[in-house]
Amino acid sequence: MTEKFLVFALISSLFFTACDKDEPEIPPEVELITTLIYTLTPMDGGATVTLSFADSDGDGGIDPTIMGGVLDANTNYTGTLDLLNETESPAESITEEIAEEDEEHQFFFTSTISDLVVAYNDQDSDGNPIGLSSTLMTGGAASGSITIVLKHEPDKSADGVSGGDVANAGGETDIEVSFPIEVQ
Repeated sequence: MTEKFLVFALISSLFFTACDKDEPEIPPEVELITTLIYTLTPMDGGATVTLSFADSDGDGGIDPTIMGGVLDANTNYTGTLDLLNETESPAESITEEIAEEDEEHQFFFTSTISDLVVAYNDQDSDGNPIGLSSTLMTGGAASGSITIVLKHEPDKSADGVSGGDVANAGGETDIEVSFPIEVQ
């Protein structure tokens, strides 16, 4: 009986260790972002401007709704980003997840308006920019767009990335939205 037990134990241990090697890796779940809101508050007072993107069903299906805005010329704004998954009830805050996983995320801001500049107001625990909080500065009257890109796992040490240049960031794009802007 002892021999049968030893043979059973040996075969069982081989089976269980073999299973560990053959188990498929499960990729991390991709977060669905259905809503992006960029709230711009003039530092010297005035009306708040809200840029918004909403895609109630996610990619495909119904086209998203994009609302741009009118900004005052020669004005500094404090900007805050809020991202949601509104297919969940209640809506899931993706902003909280980005803040918790700040080293793995960075927003990038580009504009077709040459004298519209966005600067980072927040940093991850390594001192690299995130972009949930920013300062937007306008120059003279112009029209164009501002594009906001959220990268997942960018190379924050790559050339120009800490200054907001997405060209060398790498990583995966979680969301990219262009908003029409009028500066008056």
